[in-house]
Amino acid sequence: MGDRFSDRQLNFLVLANVLVIAVAVVFAGETFLSLYNFQSMSAQVPELALLALGVMLAMIAGRGGIDLSGIALANLSGIVAYVLIRDWVSPDDQPLTFVWLFAGVALVVGILGGMINGVLIAFAGLTPIIATLGTQLFFTGIAVLITNGSAVSLGYIEPLDDFGNTPVLGVSLCFALFIAIAVVLGVVLRYTPFGLKLYLMGSNPKAARYAGIPHRRMLFLTYTACGLLASIAGIIIAARTSSVKWDYGTSYVLIAILIVVMAGVRPEGGYGRVLCVVLSATALQMLSSLFNFMDISNFFRDCAWGLLLLLFLAISRIDLRAFLPSRS
Repeated sequence: MGDRFSDRQLNFLVLANVLVIAVAVVFAGETFLSLYNFQSMSAQVPELALLALGVMLAMIAGRGGIDLSGIALANLSGIVAYVLIRDWVSPDDQPLTFVWLFAGVALVVGILGGMINGVLIAFAGLTPIIATLGTQLFFTGIAVLITNGSAVSLGYIEPLDDFGNTPVLGVSLCFALFIAIAVVLGVVLRYTPFGLKLYLMGSNPKAARYAGIPHRRMLFLTYTACGLLASIAGIIIAARTSSVKWDYGTSYVLIAILIVVMAGVRPEGGYGRVLCVVLSATALQMLSSLFNFMDISNFFRDCAWGLLLLLFLAISRIDLRAFLPSRS
C-alpha cells in the first residue's frame, strides 16, 4: 500500500506541473514556454529546493523534525566566506582561486552550523522547532553583526557569475548541480544503511531503538547534512545575485516547508521521496513565474503560499481511503 500511495503522490505532482504549464500558457501566452524563461526558472529552483531537501531530511528523522534555520545559515555561509576570502585572494587577479576558496569556506560554515543544530537536538534534547528557530536567530544575528545590516556586493566575478547565470548546452549549471545532489541523496536514502535507518527512526522509533540504531548519531548526521545543503544554497544565491545579504529570502522558510508538505513528506516522520520534492519545487517555481508574468504582488504570493501550506497540511491529515468503497 505504501508504494501505491507514493505512486499517487508522484502522479499528482506530475499532473500539477502539467496543469501549471497549461494555465500559464492560457494566461501568459507562449512566451512562458520560451527557452529563456525555462532557463531563468531552472536557475531559481536550486536555492529553494536545496533548503527543502534539508527540511525533508529533518522531517523523515521524526520527533517533530524540522529545520527552520536553512536560509539564515545559507546567508551566513555566503557572508562569512566572502568577508574572509576577499582579504586573502583578489577576485580580480585570481577569480577561479577565489571562487573555489569561497565555496570551500561556505561549505565549512554550513557544516558547522548544521553540527550546532545536531548537537542541540541530538545530545541536548531540544525540540527541533525550538532549536532551529533559536539558531535561525543566532545565524541571522551574526550575519547582521558582520555586515552592519547592509547588503555586500561581490562585484562581477566571472567564474562565479557563469555558474549562477550562464547556461551550458541550454542547462543552468546550478540546476545541473542541484539535480546531481538530488540523485545522490535519493540513492543514499533508498539504498544505503543510513537511509534505511533514518526511515525506520521516523516511522517506528521503538523498533529503531530495539534494532540498536544510534538515534543520537543519526540525528546529528542528519542535521549536519541539512547545514551542508543550506551552504550549497548560499553559494548558489551568491552566484546568482552577485551579492550576499543577511535577510535574503525571508519567505524561504515558509516556501521550503510548503514544497516538502506538498511533496507528501509526512510531518510525523518516516516517509519522503526526493523525486517528489524536486517536482514540488518545480511546480511552485513555475507558479511563481506565472505570478511574475501576471504582475501579481509579492504580498499576494506570500498569502498564497500560506494558504497552500495550510491546505496540504490539512489534506495530509485526512485518509482519503476512508471515503473510498471497500473491496470485499
